[in-house]
Amino acid sequence: MPPGGRCVSDELRTRSGAHGSASSLRPVRRRRASALAPLPSFASAEASDGPAASFLALLVEFDSKKSMDLNFTADQEAFRTRLRTWLEANVPAEPAAFTSYDDEVAFLTQWQRRLHAGGWCGLSWPRECGGAGAGVVEQAIYNEEMARAQAPELINKVGINNVGPTLMMHGTPEQRRRFLAPILSADEIWCQLFSEPGAGSDLAGLRTRAVSDGDGFRLTGQKVWTSYAQFSQFAICLARTNPDAAKHKGITYFLVDMQSPGIEVRPLRQITGDAEFNEVFLEDVYVPREYVIGAVDRGWEVAMDTLAHERGTNYLFKEQVNNRIAVDRLIESLRRRRAAGEQLDPTLVDEVMRAHIQVEIMRLHNLDTMTRLQRGEEAGPETSLKKEFWTQLAQHVYETALRAQGAFGALGIGEELGVDGGRWQRSFLYSRSWSISGGTSEVQLNIIASRMLGLPRGQ
Repeated sequence: MPPGGRCVSDELRTRSGAHGSASSLRPVRRRRASALAPLPSFASAEASDGPAASFLALLVEFDSKKSMDLNFTADQEAFRTRLRTWLEANVPAEPAAFTSYDDEVAFLTQWQRRLHAGGWCGLSWPRECGGAGAGVVEQAIYNEEMARAQAPELINKVGINNVGPTLMMHGTPEQRRRFLAPILSADEIWCQLFSEPGAGSDLAGLRTRAVSDGDGFRLTGQKVWTSYAQFSQFAICLARTNPDAAKHKGITYFLVDMQSPGIEVRPLRQITGDAEFNEVFLEDVYVPREYVIGAVDRGWEVAMDTLAHERGTNYLFKEQVNNRIAVDRLIESLRRRRAAGEQLDPTLVDEVMRAHIQVEIMRLHNLDTMTRLQRGEEAGPETSLKKEFWTQLAQHVYETALRAQGAFGALGIGEELGVDGGRWQRSFLYSRSWSISGGTSEVQLNIIASRMLGLPRGQ
């Protein structure tokens, strides 16, 4: 929550319909003499009649009405203090600058290992799975403090966000013992072999085949848009084991050793100039039967749980932190410009305030997700709503950041006169992929329409 107060999240919780998530959430009545304190300090001075001004008026309107207050217990505040102290001692003072993508991956790998050694990786994973067994409130505090410290992200995102939760739900005890610990320590990086040239949004149309061979299977096919494949030791992979079954049947969920003979990784150069994504070709790749997750021919059900976590649980917790960091940096840059005597464009301030508010709403969406998981509920189709909300939020953040740079926003990555070495330009270009990754926006909107709103499917 913003330093100095909780008024923004109070009202957003009321308006967004997000559920309270902790036993310490309780109704309170209070006057808000410092109601504007949580908002960026330039907002009231520069706001026009747009969303910033409207939001300030909203706070005044609800100044004396009953609201919700998130009061942390002494143990929770002690947890925050321990984490903040550790981050202050370990987060680099300045954002790292990299000369190559390999350098960035190496840095992020070492950062995750440092987090793991400090006991701050896999926070919400159960203790018996190597995590900290933290609850909803601790996870919320963790997200806030990581954003406050502008901490780097983890390298093993697929492993922690997708593979780990899937193994906990569907893996055998032997599989969990073998794979979970190296995921947290970043000793084994994971990638995801789901999408194919003809099976992206329509994932069930995949054509990679798996043929039974003694105590295992032989996989042959092509995958695409695979992040970190060139750095990964293992992958989760979907392949068709029964070509005669219905479209969503006959698919099996495999764990694949990326060092196996028959695997070729070809980097795909992106609009940013990096090659994070890859094509992966599998030619008669052997996978032992003990690397099957769930039942043979029943991998679709397992994959849906994986994608639910990708779209709406740990993945979006991470992105909440990334977007909070981006918005805070953007706000700080505008503060410096105003302090130097520049008159800020009121419509630009409105857009920055819109981003500030939307990140708060995203935080509340994540609290809702954590509450559902704590209750033992499925993440559900609401993950599609939250994923689409994040996509539009994140793209808006970086569009606004380039607008704030004026003419300098047109400079390319690495240009001598570019702002922050072109960091914002790179993020802006990369953000265009978020309408596709984790399920296209069109697919998410269809899920929202059919499964949440009950609208009829088109013919």
